[in-house]
Order: sequence, then C-alpha cells, then structure tokens
Amino acid sequence: MADSSTQSIIIGAAPERVTAVICDFAAYPEWTDAVRRAEVVEEYEDGYASQVRFTIDAGVMADEYVLAYEYAEDVSRIEWHLVAPSKMQKSQRGSYDLVGNPDGSTTVTYTLEVDLSVGMLGMFRRKAEKMIMDTALKQLKRRVEATDAAQ
Repeated sequence: MADSSTQSIIIGAAPERVTAVICDFAAYPEWTDAVRRAEVVEEYEDGYASQVRFTIDAGVMADEYVLAYEYAEDVSRIEWHLVAPSKMQKSQRGSYDLVGNPDGSTTVTYTLEVDLSVGMLGMFRRKAEKMIMDTALKQLKRRVEATDAAQ
C-alpha cells in the first residue's frame, strides 16, 4: 500500500513562471538529475500535456512510465497518475499546488504517493520519498529562479 508524502517550498517567482517550468516537460532532463527523457505523448486542445512518458535513472532505480496529467482551470493545481504499472511502480499519484504570495513569490506544495513493485522497508521508503521530494522541489526552485534571473 502506498503512503502519501507532502512537502512545500517558496519560490521567488510568480505562479505563472512556476507553472511554465513545471509544464515544460521536454526540458526536464536539463534541470532534473534523475530524468533522462520526458516526451509529451498526448496533449489537450489548449496545448497542455495530457500524457508524458518519462525515462528515469536514479542509480538504484531506473524506470520508464507514462503519467496522465490534469490541471485546475487556473493551473493552480497540477495532478498526475500512472497510466499503467511499470517495471518499478504499481501506482503513482501526485500533485503540485501553487499559491501566490503577497511578495510575488509562490508557495509550491508537492504531494506524492508511490506504490513500488519492489519491496522496500517502510523507513527506507519514507527516507527515499523525502529525498526525492526535497530534491525535486529544490531543483524546481533553482530552475525557476535561474530562468527568471536570465530574463
């Protein structure tokens, strides 16, 4: 059974900038350590990705899988789920919730629930989840703030 984990970070950019980076899936290999390839395989009529194929290599875990995405009307929430079980995962559900702050920054809350196909002790799984989420949020923050500084 999968446990849900949640972490938040404040990014020094408006929600629209954060959303633009999150939704630029093809660029993920440029700024995320584990993603080797991200390919949009289906899009909604508005151009947002509805399904994305990921190839990841995080050392002890390598996998290829497709996630289906849904977006809130104002794109303040981006949700996803695993389309079909992969080599390493039985299921995956996640979301980003973005809240604009009065100072122009954005609070991003990342929630992730993964049910692995391989057995892993609870304490090791929780430690791995925390590390994955912490790394993902820090890399997102670095990418958004670097992109903003370059403009």
